[in-house]
Amino acid sequence: MFADYTMTELTSIFAMQGFAGLILFSVFVLMALGLAIIFGQMGVINMAHGEFMILGAYTTYLTSHIFSSYLPESLYDTYFFVALILAFFAAGALGALVEWAMIRHLYKRPLDTLLATWGLSLILQQLYRTIFGTREVGVTLPDWLMGSIALTDMVEIPINGLFVMAITLVVTVGVWLMMQKSRLGKQTRAVVQNRPMASAVGINTAMVDRLTFALGCGIAGIAGSAFTMIGSTGPTSGQLYIVDTFLVVVFGGASSLLGTVASAFTISQAQSTMEFFLSGSMAKVLTLLVVVGILMLRPQGLFSLKIRK
Repeated sequence: MFADYTMTELTSIFAMQGFAGLILFSVFVLMALGLAIIFGQMGVINMAHGEFMILGAYTTYLTSHIFSSYLPESLYDTYFFVALILAFFAAGALGALVEWAMIRHLYKRPLDTLLATWGLSLILQQLYRTIFGTREVGVTLPDWLMGSIALTDMVEIPINGLFVMAITLVVTVGVWLMMQKSRLGKQTRAVVQNRPMASAVGINTAMVDRLTFALGCGIAGIAGSAFTMIGSTGPTSGQLYIVDTFLVVVFGGASSLLGTVASAFTISQAQSTMEFFLSGSMAKVLTLLVVVGILMLRPQGLFSLKIRK
């Protein structure tokens, strides 16, 4: 597999694929953070998580269109920051509505939540087809996100990839600070560890559930906004990442944000490197086999959180 390449070429290939893996890692982390909050903290299997991501992507697309068509050209360079905020609140608001209308009736019934959210994903996909059409759409990046930085003659780093990684870093740190320091984070951890006792001391567990679900969906919206910078958006684009995202969460350990990040890095780097030398499907198969093998030895994942039962 490596015999046809010189050492210089292999070094450049691993460097380029390593950076491509970091971009994939960024998308995985943003998707998995929201799913880790919903699945890990609440025990809800949300098969529509990819559609919340695509809602964020379509929100970014609409924001880009509005800025380019109706606002002064000088403001276009700032549209992405506005789109990030709008994507978060659009996906979060839909998440809160879904939790109130459907999810709150299905707690402690994981199979029912799986089927219900799978049906929701189909409904949202058809809704996206009706509103935006079946063709994929894309956004035009501002000039300051175009181009690349040349590290060597053979290795170049795209600026938009660096920006996606910066967004991921900010969101990851923000989620960690919120879960560890904020009132909502402390209440969420209290509900996860002992729901009856949390309710007994005055925590509104129903409101915590709703806000937690909305937060997880809002982070998926941010992931969708970042996704527009590296790929085109279609009604079913979210389904391409949902299996990998669940794999990241389970492999890292439900309820563990650190495990989510570590798992996303491991899986993204493995897939990115193997896809260069093997087919994409074979790379996924090998990655899945290794992950399943590790989970057989450590079912709780790389990291686990002690929960009182």
